[in-house]
Amino acid sequence: MITAVDTNVIIDVLEPDPVHGEASLGLLRRALHEGSVVACEVVWAEVATAYDSKMKEVLGGLVQVGIRFMPMSEAAAITSAECWRKYRLLSGKKGRIVADFLIGGHALVQCDRLLTRDSGFYRTYFQKLVSMSPDSHSSG
Repeated sequence: MITAVDTNVIIDVLEPDPVHGEASLGLLRRALHEGSVVACEVVWAEVATAYDSKMKEVLGGLVQVGIRFMPMSEAAAITSAECWRKYRLLSGKKGRIVADFLIGGHALVQCDRLLTRDSGFYRTYFQKLVSMSPDSHSSG
């Protein structure tokens, strides 16, 4: 079982977030127990940016706990683009950034599920993507 992890869950655990931190940590532990946990380059970059002065230490810590870097494939990038295009056509705006779609495309094409706090969004635009959420403690 390969679980992709979203930036929001990693930040929940690192801060720790008073509302979602404990649930995010529990689901992260579960995902690590059930298989491997990976982060695409978008998540890696977002986490690195959030901890600018401690970037190397934080990214090294992710590797130590078992989260590994997994770059996005061309197929995942194309899937992301298709879903982003659909979003822009349906919504008529650019409220969501492409990074969200890249994370979803990576998880859908290269992983078995996504651990995220944004499961409603991913369920809408990546309907076949299984998600784990600290809000629901289940899949979508």
